[in-house]
Amino acid sequence: MTQSLRAATARVLALLALLCGVLAPAAQGQALTDHAENRVVDALFRAQALNAPATWWVALYTTSCSDTGGGTEVSGGSYARASLGSALANWAGTQSAGSTTASTGTGGTTSNNSAINFATPTAGWGTVTHWGLVDAASAGNVWICAALTVSKAINSGDAVSFAAGALTVTLQ
Repeated sequence: MTQSLRAATARVLALLALLCGVLAPAAQGQALTDHAENRVVDALFRAQALNAPATWWVALYTTSCSDTGGGTEVSGGSYARASLGSALANWAGTQSAGSTTASTGTGGTTSNNSAINFATPTAGWGTVTHWGLVDAASAGNVWICAALTVSKAINSGDAVSFAAGALTVTLQ
Protein backbone atom coordinates (compact mmCIF):
# COMPACT_ATOMS: atom_id res chain seq x y z
CA MET A 1 0.00 0.00 0.00
CA THR A 2 1.44 3.41 -0.91
CA GLN A 3 2.34 6.02 1.71
CA SER A 4 -0.43 8.39 0.56
CA LEU A 5 -3.00 5.59 0.65
CA ARG A 6 -1.85 4.70 4.19
CA ALA A 7 -2.26 8.33 5.24
CA ALA A 8 -5.71 8.45 3.65
CA THR A 9 -6.64 5.20 5.40
CA ALA A 10 -5.56 6.66 8.75
CA ARG A 11 -7.65 9.81 8.14
CA VAL A 12 -10.67 7.72 7.20
CA LEU A 13 -10.20 5.55 10.30
CA ALA A 14 -10.17 8.69 12.48
CA LEU A 15 -13.37 9.93 10.87
CA LEU A 16 -15.01 6.54 11.30
CA ALA A 17 -13.97 6.41 14.95
CA LEU A 18 -15.57 9.80 15.57
CA LEU A 19 -18.74 9.03 13.63
CA CYS A 20 -19.33 5.59 15.11
CA GLY A 21 -18.07 6.22 18.62
CA VAL A 22 -15.58 3.41 18.13
CA LEU A 23 -11.98 3.85 19.21
CA ALA A 24 -9.58 2.43 16.67
CA PRO A 25 -6.25 4.16 17.27
CA ALA A 26 -3.04 4.22 15.32
CA ALA A 27 0.19 5.13 17.05
CA GLN A 28 2.57 8.00 16.36
CA GLY A 29 5.28 6.74 14.07
CA GLN A 30 3.07 3.72 13.73
CA ALA A 31 2.07 1.31 11.11
CA LEU A 32 -1.50 0.28 10.64
CA THR A 33 -1.17 -3.38 9.84
CA ASP A 34 -2.70 -4.95 6.75
CA HIS A 35 -5.42 -6.35 9.02
CA ALA A 36 -6.41 -2.87 10.24
CA GLU A 37 -6.25 -1.37 6.75
CA ASN A 38 -8.49 -4.12 5.37
CA ARG A 39 -11.01 -3.70 8.22
CA VAL A 40 -11.24 0.05 7.58
CA VAL A 41 -11.62 -0.30 3.80
CA ASP A 42 -14.32 -2.94 4.23
CA ALA A 43 -16.16 -0.88 6.86
CA LEU A 44 -16.11 2.39 4.95
CA PHE A 45 -16.58 1.27 1.39
CA ARG A 46 -17.99 -2.25 1.48
CA ALA A 47 -20.66 -1.98 4.21
CA GLN A 48 -18.92 -4.45 6.52
CA ALA A 49 -18.64 -4.11 10.30
CA LEU A 50 -15.37 -2.66 11.59
CA ASN A 51 -15.44 -5.02 14.58
CA ALA A 52 -13.01 -2.95 16.62
CA PRO A 53 -12.32 -4.79 19.88
CA ALA A 54 -14.03 -3.93 23.16
CA THR A 55 -10.62 -4.38 24.78
CA TRP A 56 -7.23 -3.47 23.34
CA TRP A 57 -4.40 -5.77 24.40
CA VAL A 58 -0.95 -4.18 24.51
CA ALA A 59 1.82 -6.47 23.28
CA LEU A 60 5.56 -5.95 23.66
CA TYR A 61 8.04 -6.96 20.94
CA THR A 62 11.81 -7.47 20.79
CA THR A 63 11.93 -6.99 17.01
CA SER A 64 10.29 -4.51 14.67
CA CYS A 65 6.80 -4.88 13.28
CA SER A 66 5.66 -5.05 9.68
CA ASP A 67 2.48 -4.61 7.66
CA THR A 68 1.67 -8.25 8.31
CA GLY A 69 1.70 -7.86 12.09
CA GLY A 70 3.87 -7.66 15.17
CA GLY A 71 7.49 -8.53 15.56
CA THR A 72 8.81 -11.20 17.92
CA GLU A 73 6.59 -10.96 20.98
CA VAL A 74 8.09 -11.28 24.45
CA SER A 75 7.51 -14.72 25.95
CA GLY A 76 8.26 -16.47 29.23
CA GLY A 77 9.09 -14.93 32.58
CA SER A 78 5.39 -14.36 33.44
CA TYR A 79 4.82 -12.17 30.36
CA ALA A 80 1.20 -11.54 29.40
CA ARG A 81 -0.32 -8.77 27.35
CA ALA A 82 -1.80 -5.89 29.32
CA SER A 83 -5.27 -4.62 28.52
CA LEU A 84 -7.24 -1.41 28.34
CA GLY A 85 -10.90 -1.34 27.33
CA SER A 86 -12.27 0.81 24.53
CA ALA A 87 -14.10 3.53 26.46
CA LEU A 88 -14.21 7.30 26.85
CA ALA A 89 -12.89 6.93 30.41
CA ASN A 90 -9.89 4.84 29.29
CA TRP A 91 -8.66 6.80 26.25
CA ALA A 92 -8.38 10.59 26.08
CA GLY A 93 -10.47 12.57 23.63
CA THR A 94 -8.57 14.33 20.87
CA GLN A 95 -9.14 17.73 22.52
CA SER A 96 -6.82 17.12 25.51
CA ALA A 97 -4.88 14.50 27.42
CA GLY A 98 -6.93 13.02 30.23
CA SER A 99 -10.30 14.10 28.81
CA THR A 100 -13.18 11.64 29.12
CA THR A 101 -15.69 13.13 26.69
CA ALA A 102 -16.20 12.40 23.00
CA SER A 103 -13.40 13.74 20.80
CA THR A 104 -13.70 17.31 19.53
CA GLY A 105 -10.04 18.16 18.90
CA THR A 106 -8.22 18.71 15.63
CA GLY A 107 -4.96 16.78 16.11
CA GLY A 108 -6.26 13.23 16.00
CA THR A 109 -4.31 12.24 19.13
CA THR A 110 -5.46 10.07 22.01
CA SER A 111 -3.59 8.45 24.89
CA ASN A 112 -4.24 6.09 27.77
CA ASN A 113 -5.98 7.80 30.70
CA SER A 114 -4.64 5.32 33.26
CA ALA A 115 -1.47 3.32 33.67
CA ILE A 116 -1.15 0.16 31.59
CA ASN A 117 0.61 -2.36 33.82
CA PHE A 118 2.22 -5.65 32.88
CA ALA A 119 2.93 -8.56 35.22
CA THR A 120 6.26 -8.36 37.04
CA PRO A 121 8.82 -10.38 35.05
CA THR A 122 10.10 -13.53 36.76
CA ALA A 123 12.89 -13.71 34.16
CA GLY A 124 14.40 -11.27 31.69
CA TRP A 125 12.20 -10.37 28.70
CA GLY A 126 15.04 -9.13 26.53
CA THR A 127 15.23 -5.67 25.00
CA VAL A 128 11.76 -4.44 24.10
CA THR A 129 11.83 -2.25 20.99
CA HIS A 130 8.19 -2.10 19.83
CA TRP A 131 4.64 -2.32 21.10
CA GLY A 132 1.36 -3.18 19.42
CA LEU A 133 -2.38 -2.99 19.94
CA VAL A 134 -3.95 -6.40 19.47
CA ASP A 135 -7.57 -7.59 19.54
CA ALA A 136 -7.02 -10.63 21.81
CA ALA A 137 -5.19 -11.64 25.00
CA SER A 138 -3.19 -14.20 23.00
CA ALA A 139 -2.81 -14.74 19.26
CA GLY A 140 -5.40 -12.43 17.64
CA ASN A 141 -4.75 -9.65 15.13
CA VAL A 142 -2.30 -6.79 15.51
CA TRP A 143 -4.00 -3.55 14.39
CA ILE A 144 -1.23 -1.06 15.14
CA CYS A 145 2.44 -1.42 15.86
CA ALA A 146 5.04 1.21 16.77
CA ALA A 147 8.58 1.57 17.99
CA LEU A 148 9.21 2.64 21.56
CA THR A 149 10.80 6.08 21.84
CA VAL A 150 13.69 4.36 23.63
CA SER A 151 14.28 0.59 23.65
CA LYS A 152 14.24 -0.93 27.13
CA ALA A 153 15.98 -4.03 28.50
CA ILE A 154 13.49 -5.74 30.82
CA ASN A 155 15.00 -7.73 33.68
CA SER A 156 13.50 -10.02 36.29
CA GLY A 157 11.64 -7.98 38.90
CA ASP A 158 11.35 -4.79 36.81
CA ALA A 159 8.13 -2.80 36.96
CA VAL A 160 6.82 -2.69 33.38
CA SER A 161 4.12 -0.16 32.52
CA PHE A 162 3.03 2.74 30.38
CA ALA A 163 2.18 5.67 32.67
CA ALA A 164 -1.10 7.50 32.07
CA GLY A 165 -0.70 9.53 28.89
CA ALA A 166 2.47 7.67 27.80
CA LEU A 167 0.92 5.46 25.11
CA THR A 168 0.11 8.15 22.57
CA VAL A 169 -1.82 7.31 19.43
CA THR A 170 -2.36 9.68 16.51
CA LEU A 171 -4.47 9.42 13.39
CA GLN A 172 -3.86 11.96 10.65
